[in-house]
Amino acid sequence: MPNILYPIEWAVAWIMVLFHRFLDLFMDGSSGWTWLLSIVGLTVVVRTLITPLFVRQIRSSRAMQAVAPQLKAVQKKYKGKTDQASRQAMSEETMAIYREAGANPLSSCLPLLLQMPIFFALFRVLFYKLKDAANGQPFGPLTHELASNAYHATLFGDVTIADSFLRTADTGDGSSISTKIVAGVIIALMCLGSFITQKELTMRNMPPSALEGPMASTQKMMMYMLPFVYVITGPGMPIGVLMYWLTTTVWTLGQQAIVVYTYPTPGSPAATAHQTRVNAKREKKGLEPIDLTPKKPTVVDDDAPIRVQPKANKGGKKMSDAERLEAAREARRKAQEERRTQRESQQADGSGNGSKKSGNALQKKGSKRGR
Repeated sequence: MPNILYPIEWAVAWIMVLFHRFLDLFMDGSSGWTWLLSIVGLTVVVRTLITPLFVRQIRSSRAMQAVAPQLKAVQKKYKGKTDQASRQAMSEETMAIYREAGANPLSSCLPLLLQMPIFFALFRVLFYKLKDAANGQPFGPLTHELASNAYHATLFGDVTIADSFLRTADTGDGSSISTKIVAGVIIALMCLGSFITQKELTMRNMPPSALEGPMASTQKMMMYMLPFVYVITGPGMPIGVLMYWLTTTVWTLGQQAIVVYTYPTPGSPAATAHQTRVNAKREKKGLEPIDLTPKKPTVVDDDAPIRVQPKANKGGKKMSDAERLEAAREARRKAQEERRTQRESQQADGSGNGSKKSGNALQKKGSKRGR
């Protein structure tokens, strides 16, 4: 069976070797710290390359927050309707809202999904390819001499980048106490960093309305589940892979902190703190405070009940039940059409109240001239 990860393994090995050659200029090339920092350099390269995906994730998250009222209106519209036609219509209307807003619920998973092949490739390089190359089967840039250097380079006594919490890569036996301590510390730091990142995302960078419902429950579950996943899978990972994982966690925490500080979600506690900082700076410059809170979009519910008062027929004759029913249906159709027209005009005109105010001003000027 062909190895579909071979090109990624080859690229991972090359990036590690290039960073090792650079660090060898001012560090001991035979030290385990040099190889460990080479893995950190690999992580920085990967995270830098996927930065556009992270930006896309942030934009999609903002769009999801913006369309939340429309999504709630659609859910309310089809509440209690379990037939196939209603479920399909609800799905189509929901996807139409996502398309118009440029939101994608799967964007938050893209950075993680893209890193998974690299993560598994690094695991195979450290756990298999490095050992094979050290035993005389070179792999890409990992020659016998270079691989033997990396495989036997130590840090903290007898710890190597290929050892794991459960086993020593060289012998396959149980790892030493120092290896267990190093691996345990790295896993603990990974759990702490992941928990802080998710907590900042859910508690500080989400409005109170977003902390309710199934999406909020999923976010809270992830806050506690991700550290648990590290505890289960971490002991079987080589020290080098754990270092890649830890560097990724720290990078994500830093990116998230920058986003929460400079570009918080509207309506969240982080946005309130951001507005306080902005107005404090304006006050020092002698400027008036400004309100950065975005206006809530108007949601038109086409299924809202429309009350129609029965009217007498022309000539004062009393209308029959069929005539009153037909008149009520016609009035409802007209009201719904007016609502749709109003909603389309609001979506087409981004200025909203500004355009109405300018129109009113022109009407006032025209009335004055007429006088």
